[in-house]
Amino acid sequence: MKPLHLKAFNPQTFLARRDALVRAMRAQSVTGTSIAIIPTAAEVARNRDAHYDFRPDSYFYYLTGFAEPEAFLVLCVTPDAARSILFCREKNLEREIWDGYRLGPEAAVERLRMDEAHPVGELDAQLPKLLANAQTVFAPLAYNAAFDARLSHALNATRALTRSGVNAPSVQNDVYVLLDEMRLRKDAVEQNWLREAGKISAAGHIRAMQTCQVGWRELDLEAEIRHEFMRRGAQEVAYNTIVATGANACVLHYRAGLSELKDGDLCLIDAGAEYGYYAGDITRTFPVNGQFSKAQRALYEVVLNAQSEAIALTRAGVAFDVPHNAVVRALTQGLLDLGILNRNTVGSIDEAIAQKAYQPYFMHRTGHWLGLDVHDCGAYSVGQKPDPNDTSKTLPIFRNLEAGMTLTIEPGLYIRPSANVPEAFWNLGVRIEDDAIITENGCELMTRDVPVDASEIELLMKHG
Repeated sequence: MKPLHLKAFNPQTFLARRDALVRAMRAQSVTGTSIAIIPTAAEVARNRDAHYDFRPDSYFYYLTGFAEPEAFLVLCVTPDAARSILFCREKNLEREIWDGYRLGPEAAVERLRMDEAHPVGELDAQLPKLLANAQTVFAPLAYNAAFDARLSHALNATRALTRSGVNAPSVQNDVYVLLDEMRLRKDAVEQNWLREAGKISAAGHIRAMQTCQVGWRELDLEAEIRHEFMRRGAQEVAYNTIVATGANACVLHYRAGLSELKDGDLCLIDAGAEYGYYAGDITRTFPVNGQFSKAQRALYEVVLNAQSEAIALTRAGVAFDVPHNAVVRALTQGLLDLGILNRNTVGSIDEAIAQKAYQPYFMHRTGHWLGLDVHDCGAYSVGQKPDPNDTSKTLPIFRNLEAGMTLTIEPGLYIRPSANVPEAFWNLGVRIEDDAIITENGCELMTRDVPVDASEIELLMKHG
């Protein structure tokens, strides 16, 4: 476990989020009496007696700022009061000698601004009492088998008390539905964590461009990126790093491997640092030898132009799919101009888009929410509407972007060998991705410390 710097911790931030969840719970409970139970993540064994580095559950951390395993947050809510109760590991000198410091229940009350804190071993005994007379239970639905069984056991124990005049909860709601909407809009604290994650991520990409050498392996570049992330204070990578050279760049979720970086090939790197448990997410594509070929640059410029079109449309009040639709149009036009799409076959640009002729080369969306999770939570649509071309089908109604939302903007083109495609473009994969905070008048790009202009990339690699 790699804790945050204590100087950066402000318990008031997490207290305010718990208060917001309490208000949302009251709004959804007829009697205003409810209980929320939110677990953190479980430790996961890597092999034998070794574990993967622990990372707290994002929802749990969002409400508590607490990064230890074996912990549960319980919120007991009535119309005029609310209690925050933390169940966590007890202080244990022997285990702390082996595994590290534990906060303990006593210190948790003051440190985390909890109303109460108890040893986690008491949770099962206390849950039935806490559930008593609550109308609604807010908990993760189908979280995992262990938690589901624990909650089921507690509910059954509460029902067994009904002859004593106790009422068991009659409604169960998914607490994540409430938290998804809260987490979708980033507060000022979160935006600062994301900016720092973006800066560290950009530094890793710059180092990769500056150190890249013909004859290296993809794993060598991954090591350079990880070194820079950790040197600048990242806790961990935000997701599995993609370093894909040559044809590997046409595999969207390729992992860095033993492939050699060859003279004349492109290298696509999708890598982000995690800082304060918030994710950076950047993709850059550059020539291994530091000089784009004519075909590489032409394809790269199509993707960069598409990203510029999307950035110009990414602002508050615009539907989520509007930038994506602009990207589809720009990429399709580029594919037509480069001869990758044949006008005699696909027709006009509108006809090509209607038949999704671009999809073999651009098969993903232009972006996703970003935050505590690299593919962060929150609904993208707010309903369904009839498909005007097929009344038996429906289409999503995408939600409007709002100030404070954060997302990626990442068009790409991936050209596999085909008899219908000019050979100069075979095995070229290009993706350009930046992280953005939505503002009223546009968006703030958090990751442009690393260049995107082809000539600037060449200059950086030449003088790195």
